[in-house]
Amino acid sequence: MAVALILLVIALGSVVFHWLSPWWWTPIASNWHYIDTTLIITFWITGIAFVAVVGFLAWCVYRYRHRPGQKAHYEPENKRLELWLTAATALGVAAMLAPGLFVWSQFVTVPRDATEIEVVGRQWQWSYRLPGKDGRLGTSDVRLISDGNPLGLNPDDPAGHDDVVVENDDLHLPVGRPVKVLLRAVDVLHDFYVPEFRAKMDMIPGSVTYFWFTPIRTGRFEALCAELCGTGHPMMRGGVQVQTEAEYQAWLQGQQTFAQLAAR
Repeated sequence: MAVALILLVIALGSVVFHWLSPWWWTPIASNWHYIDTTLIITFWITGIAFVAVVGFLAWCVYRYRHRPGQKAHYEPENKRLELWLTAATALGVAAMLAPGLFVWSQFVTVPRDATEIEVVGRQWQWSYRLPGKDGRLGTSDVRLISDGNPLGLNPDDPAGHDDVVVENDDLHLPVGRPVKVLLRAVDVLHDFYVPEFRAKMDMIPGSVTYFWFTPIRTGRFEALCAELCGTGHPMMRGGVQVQTEAEYQAWLQGQQTFAQLAAR
C-alpha cells in the first residue's frame, strides 16, 4: 500500500512541480512560435502518458499486492489490451511527430528575401560577418586564417572586400527582416544559441551549417555556446542587438570592411 501511494505522490507531485515551477522560457523574440507550440504539445502528451503509466503501476502494485492465501494465475496474453495499447501508443507518437515535422519543414525552408550573415565560433569568442553594399558574402578558407585575417576571408574574391567584419562587439540586426545565419567553427564544435530566438544549429569544423529566423522585437539578447567546447565554454558569451532600421544603419556606417582591416 505504501509503495502505491509513493508512486501516486511522484506522479501528482511532478505535475504540480511543473505548473508551479518558476523556470520557463524567456519571452520569444523571433518568428519561431511554432517551436514553442510543438514543445507544449510534447509536454502535454508525455505528461499524460507519464501520469497514466505511473498511475497504472500504482494500481497494479495495490491490486496485486501479496496477501496470505492467494496465488497468482499466469495469463500472458490479453489481445484486447495489446490492441488498445498499440493504438494509443501509435496515436501518441503520431501526435508528437506531426508538429515536429511541420516545424522542421519551415526550419529548413529559408525565405527568398532573407539576408545572409555569418557567425564564426572559436575558443572562446564569436565573430560576425555581414554583407557589404553588393549584398553578398565573399568566400573564405580555413587555410587563409591568420592573425591579420582571423575569419580566413579570401583576399582575391572581390565580393568579400566590402564585407563588414565585427569582432569584440555584439551582432546588430534590424527588426522585422528575415536572416539566414551561416555558421562556421574554426577549431571545435560550437553552437550559437540565443534563447529568445529559439532556433539554433551546431557549428561543425570543415562545414557551413545554417538556420534562419526573423527578429520580431528590439532589444539586446545574450548569445551563448550550447555545446561543451572546452574549459572556457561557460565564458563563451556574446550578444545580439535587434534595432530599428534607422538605428541599424547608423551602427553599420561605423563598422569596418574587410578591405579596410586588411589595409591597416
